[in-house]
Amino acid sequence: MRWMVPTLCLRVPRTATLLLTLLCAGMLAAPLAAAQENPLDKAHTPAKPAVPPPAAPKPEVITGADVTRKGALHPGATLRVETNLVLVPMTVTDSENRLVTGLERENFYVYENNLPQTIRTFSTDDAPVTIGIIFDLSGSMNSKFARARRALSEFMRTSNPQDEFFVVAFNDRPNVVVDYTNNVDDVDARMVMLKPQNRTALIDAVYLGINKLKAAKYERKALLIISDGGDNRSRYTEGELRKAVRESDVQIYSIGIFDQTAATEEEKNGPALLTDICETTGGRLFRVSDISELGDIASRISAELRNEYVVGYRPTDLKHDGNWRKLKVKLNPPAGLPQLLVHNRQGYYAPSD
Repeated sequence: MRWMVPTLCLRVPRTATLLLTLLCAGMLAAPLAAAQENPLDKAHTPAKPAVPPPAAPKPEVITGADVTRKGALHPGATLRVETNLVLVPMTVTDSENRLVTGLERENFYVYENNLPQTIRTFSTDDAPVTIGIIFDLSGSMNSKFARARRALSEFMRTSNPQDEFFVVAFNDRPNVVVDYTNNVDDVDARMVMLKPQNRTALIDAVYLGINKLKAAKYERKALLIISDGGDNRSRYTEGELRKAVRESDVQIYSIGIFDQTAATEEEKNGPALLTDICETTGGRLFRVSDISELGDIASRISAELRNEYVVGYRPTDLKHDGNWRKLKVKLNPPAGLPQLLVHNRQGYYAPSD
């Protein structure tokens, strides 16, 4: 069994000061960015003077410190159970849902089963990730398919160039329509040929995605679910899916294109299910209130995956009892900053002999 997988972020110079940043709408290719100003797209920074970010083709974030420390996990390193090192990947946002970068090791406190743990490693490198796309191809997606497909392309094109992808499309049943690749054009070409129809086997599709990630190239693994409703066709149950999610080392994000009025009980339950499985893994559900926001949201998720903190600790409880251990991360932000929110995996299963 593996421990939690490292999720690492971009490295920047040590001499820069702390900055809190928003994933600006201006970094997107969508016309919406030029048409209007989104309050969530304003960078939020502390009062201290800022240093300009290093030049980059796409300024997803502006960071203010090189937070890599001696002994931190390096990209590509493989952790095994016998190391007794638990890795907790996380993102931090402010009250306006803006991504926060540049925090230091001393800003984090980790608790396992409510017991404080000593942080041994701290890292923020942008390491490649294997990402499974779970794409809703049911009939209700007909009017949303074109924009959802373009949002998927935006997500992949703003990801780490070394990332690999596969796509599971689902309606009555899930199917792998694009196998492992890092060629975005190949994915785009295949998605154009698909057509929404029939019902929604969402649970089966997520279950398939989790299992397929067992053959991933990289230690970091994630799922991105793009769907507009609840399940009405799966063979697996919600309980079986939740168990599989808790046992996996996969981080899950969702883009929920929900209708204003849910016509069925399944559609009413869809948002709650997606919220639950995402937050369990340290990911998030992003609700789409305007279909034109899809590209913006997809790029925000891509940038979050590229800008995560990873803290590592050796648990004080070394028993291999196979029990679920609850994780909690608290923040001690620098003085003068607003209230911050940390998003991390809620727990893990200890190894068993």
